[in-house]
Amino acid sequence: MIWNRLGVLTDEVSPDLVTALDWAAGKGLKHVEIRMVDGRNVMALSDEEIDRVRRETEARGLFVSAVASPVFKCSLDPSREVASGDTFGQAEESVEAHFLKLNRAMEIAKRLGAGQIRIFSFWREKEPGLHQEEIAGKLKEAAEMADKEGITLLLENEPACNGGFAEEVARLTEAVGHPRLRVLWDPGNEAYGGRSAYPEGYNEVSRVLGHVHLKDAYLQEDGTPKCVPIGQGAVPMAEQIRALEANGYTGLYTIETHYIPEGGTAMEGTALTLEGLADVLGAGSAKP
Repeated sequence: MIWNRLGVLTDEVSPDLVTALDWAAGKGLKHVEIRMVDGRNVMALSDEEIDRVRRETEARGLFVSAVASPVFKCSLDPSREVASGDTFGQAEESVEAHFLKLNRAMEIAKRLGAGQIRIFSFWREKEPGLHQEEIAGKLKEAAEMADKEGITLLLENEPACNGGFAEEVARLTEAVGHPRLRVLWDPGNEAYGGRSAYPEGYNEVSRVLGHVHLKDAYLQEDGTPKCVPIGQGAVPMAEQIRALEANGYTGLYTIETHYIPEGGTAMEGTALTLEGLADVLGAGSAKP
């Protein structure tokens, strides 16, 4: 059903690039997204290190689908109190520094042969709606930069950011109105934030969709979120994927597990997620 378009974020398998690539190729996956390599954020890698990533990836019959950057995981205005979230090893920096980071991310994407970069919508304001025009203006500037390089920016629904949920990330993307900015839809993030991913969330983002991450999550009795293998959370994944396919989505899917079993490893968690995906889709096997 989707097996010829399925990939994984390498550091969700192992911090060691080669180990992760070998696993992905062995499972029959087709592509990888790059976020952390050997314990370092992709943005910190030299050109020579980036070239190695591409060589090792292509040597295994895989390709790099996207650079999973932390671009715009920063405060829009340092004078305002905001939420914050995981930056995967990157220090807090200014908006101006993040535009420079975007330039570097585009250089990296081109060296990797990737046409997409994951970005965010700045740390979440107390009332995000009051700042939509300002946020959309920065995102439009970024989209225009990406357009010159032939790269598409993927704006992820991330609860720690202003585009935290489906309706918000869709509204921002539509406000920008540029073909080089699309939504990176993560139904698991929606569930992680206590929202209904499908059909409600998906209905909001379906018209501006560019890429899909796959994870599952639910809210525990105490209200705290928990990531789990696909099929064990609140996301009706089979229905979600069938709707995507029925509606003509031809883009890629990337597993982003965020789940490590107690006493286990990231690789084991991602394997369980892949097995869960196969089960809910009726494939009968974790290997496509």
